[in-house]
Amino acid sequence: MNKKKVFNKQLLIPIVAILALALFNLFVDPSFFKITLGTNSAGDPVLSGYLITILDYGSELAILAIGMTLVTAASGGQDISVGATIAIAGSVILRVLCGTNSRPDELQAPIIVAFLVACVVAMLFGAFNGILVAYFKIQPMVATLILFTAGRSIAAWINNNELPIISDPKFGYFGGYIPGVPIPTPFFIAMISVIVVMLVLKFTTLGLYTQSVGINESSSRLNGINPQFIKFLTFVILGLCVAVAGLIKVSRLSTINYSVIAKDIEMDAILAVALGGNALSGGKFNMPASILGAYVIQFLTTTLYKMNVNSDALSAYKAIVVIILVVVSSPAVRKAFSQSASKIKSTKKEVA
Repeated sequence: MNKKKVFNKQLLIPIVAILALALFNLFVDPSFFKITLGTNSAGDPVLSGYLITILDYGSELAILAIGMTLVTAASGGQDISVGATIAIAGSVILRVLCGTNSRPDELQAPIIVAFLVACVVAMLFGAFNGILVAYFKIQPMVATLILFTAGRSIAAWINNNELPIISDPKFGYFGGYIPGVPIPTPFFIAMISVIVVMLVLKFTTLGLYTQSVGINESSSRLNGINPQFIKFLTFVILGLCVAVAGLIKVSRLSTINYSVIAKDIEMDAILAVALGGNALSGGKFNMPASILGAYVIQFLTTTLYKMNVNSDALSAYKAIVVIILVVVSSPAVRKAFSQSASKIKSTKKEVA
């Protein structure tokens, strides 16, 4: 029963946030929920509308939230280099596909090979962060600041500061639409990622060990768990999530802009974890709540764009709303509400 209560309480936070945003948009402009079936430039049927945009762009954020949740739970800190590492992974994919020619007429390697190479590279960079955090005891935000600063330069160096362009339309399927399927492909990729991670958490001890290390590292060590390895592993898993997000990002435009791609996405991923009711200081986590929190963040972003909020001010508006939601859902505020409710109940009983 206690587990169910915790599960329901954590899921309640992003659900309430979604309902609040939905009611706001319903009041301001009901057309926000309009979904239309049209065709893209290739003549294939596609669904469009603000809700489809949320599913589309929220999916890559949900994939990142999976890895960020594990890193946060185990290390009690966050990886702020995921945006820069996405740039690296995307640059690697384009480099493998283009070879020495930045604008090839044909792909120089299968897309799956390019993706697997990007996975290896992104996981190696994740391992680099994990070693600094787990074995050198550097605070996660400080450790990942290295790649946050240098990552985009590394991405540009991989392709000799050129902007590769992929002309093969098949590459665009991963960030767009598969012919004949009107729902954006990133949504299906996110669902596959969610199913895989939920199965891993269900049939392995990864989730239990991660929470144990985050709650009490010394105690977990006495119980035969290797805290350093668990922390290291979570950063490697986040690296894999980054590679998947990188494939989606570069597939959308079939090219890359090193300075803009995935800009500030690390902040959205961290906010998704927080909005899912997970403690940013580590410990217990709820993966479904984090994933739902990712879609809430995208819901909020799409709402702000619809209101013509300046892109430079977008982060400020987003931060204000999220701070309110996180503070209201904090243990201290919940405790105050429960105490007030108890006093009201006791007062009613005395009056009765």
